[in-house]
Amino acid sequence: MRLTVLSVSYPLAKVSPATAGGAEQVLATIDRGLLRAGHRSLVLAPEGSRCSGLLIAAQVPSGVLDESAKREARRTFKELLDRTLTRYSVDVVHMHGVDFYEYLPDSDVPIVVTTHLPLSWYPGSRLSHKPVNVLLVGVSDFQARTAPPEVQIDCVIPNGVDVEEMSHRRQAGDYVLAMGRLCPEKGFHLALEAAETAGEKLILAGMVFDYPEHRSYFDSMIAARLGRSARFIGPVGGIRKRHLLSGAKCLLIPSQVSETSSLLAMEAMAAGTPVIAWRSGALPEIVSDGKTGFVVASVEDMASAICRISDIDRRACRREATRRFDGRKMVSSYLCLYEAVARRSFTPELQAA
Repeated sequence: MRLTVLSVSYPLAKVSPATAGGAEQVLATIDRGLLRAGHRSLVLAPEGSRCSGLLIAAQVPSGVLDESAKREARRTFKELLDRTLTRYSVDVVHMHGVDFYEYLPDSDVPIVVTTHLPLSWYPGSRLSHKPVNVLLVGVSDFQARTAPPEVQIDCVIPNGVDVEEMSHRRQAGDYVLAMGRLCPEKGFHLALEAAETAGEKLILAGMVFDYPEHRSYFDSMIAARLGRSARFIGPVGGIRKRHLLSGAKCLLIPSQVSETSSLLAMEAMAAGTPVIAWRSGALPEIVSDGKTGFVVASVEDMASAICRISDIDRRACRREATRRFDGRKMVSSYLCLYEAVARRSFTPELQAA
């Protein structure tokens, strides 16, 4: 069954190899996987995005990403999504944005929504009273297990990464690494404190989006801590990202939110790099404490773990990533799901099997 799948990104996040967002990275991986399997892939994403399939580029606001910009971007996505479904014969729409309900298409086409973010970030009524043609996909057992009783997660497809692409065998360098979207909930100021306490150099990589709260966080909590022992290098992707991960002593993930998953932790382990992660959400399910890194609950614990990171066997990290986080499994699961919903034959029991 040759499918045409329309993937819809978050309206204010470009899809590209250097993307800072997990949702955009998953979308890009599925986009590539669709083409490799002989299907047709359409991607609705902001102008400037890069994808393997056909890009449906949306002109969305630039500059300060305030509420007005969000509303305008959502209107643009809604209009473009409806026009795309009129122009193309689409079998499945796959939506990835936390605000997906704002631009749901006026169509009875089957819609898959992956809940990449904590369920509390979505208006409860939008998840518990969804249209009959909308199916919710969780990204981890933790997310499904902790879902409110009124929210039905129809199936779980764990995230995955390109394990082979990340498996560069490099000797650890002289730095610890923190990476991701720079915003208050990611807690990177705690990583800076922990590295300083442990007496280690830290490289911080990632994107500062033009949301006022993100800019304020960077200016007040990050910039003042940068210097000779801690430097910020901006967004990275591709080979540079792989080299940074594989050359780090460890990756620090000090997230202060209930993380649903962590692609970055999976990539680090695939590169043979241990992970020190906060005891938050699904992170303890991904990082095996004492085996592929450490799970911590304070800056002091994180600093202590940095000092003990040589206890972790980097080969064990690679083995664990290969066994658990191969992105081909994720893509295969989504392809099976697409076919089932396109045939209107999906059941939770079928997906579990």
